[in-house]
Amino acid sequence: MMLKDKIAVVYGAGGGIGGAVARHFAQEGAKVFLTGRRLASVQAAADDLLADAAEVDALDEEAVESHLESVVKKAGRVDISFNAIGLPNANIVGTSLTDLDATLFTQPLTGYALSYFLTARLAARRMIAQKSGVIMTVTALHSRMGLPLVGGYGPAMAAKEALTRDLSAELAPYGVRVVGLRPQGMPETRTIRDAYEPRAKASGLTWDQWQELLAARTHPRRLMTLEEMANLATFLASDKASGMTGTTVNLTMGSLDD
Repeated sequence: MMLKDKIAVVYGAGGGIGGAVARHFAQEGAKVFLTGRRLASVQAAADDLLADAAEVDALDEEAVESHLESVVKKAGRVDISFNAIGLPNANIVGTSLTDLDATLFTQPLTGYALSYFLTARLAARRMIAQKSGVIMTVTALHSRMGLPLVGGYGPAMAAKEALTRDLSAELAPYGVRVVGLRPQGMPETRTIRDAYEPRAKASGLTWDQWQELLAARTHPRRLMTLEEMANLATFLASDKASGMTGTTVNLTMGSLDD
């Protein structure tokens, strides 16, 4: 098993991406600690995996610190920190930048970039001491591709990818890797539905047409599945990917060229 005896903390484990990653981590031998802003959604996933669940707001530094302390007391260390928090897109996408309120523009920057910074920084302090660990997150092709009506979502994804590079530059000498994944609209997640709904009325596209539009941009003319994304996440978290750090892996299936 690729993650045998590893200790992993997953933020946003109640969502589609976080839940899938947590499940695959557990299947590959990791002891998983699941967190989310709402305990009920996280608890359901934890019960299936016989894992620990906790209500943790990833934007609350004290809450993240307290939870990590409890993980270390129970398990002895933290080997993997995976940030998969999500935000409802209804208010932050679908409006042109010229009409977008400044508060709504900064909301994804705060929610995505700041939570990644806090969870990564607090995990890194423990990983530096043990001279090992992997810090991970998820972004989207909006970080590299100009798209209309995405508000501050694109800049937030770009900020997370820049932070991945900067964290790696500082932490690599201590044996800590920092890597990201950049998948493209997975139909099983709420994120793609949230991206569609604000545009539905303006575009006139049905749900099926929206998926077909996104799939047409990929090389195999289909969208990635959660299973595929989680498999890659598990590999990147494992020692088999020891040569990868300071990078965000392009999982857009050709929608975005490197």
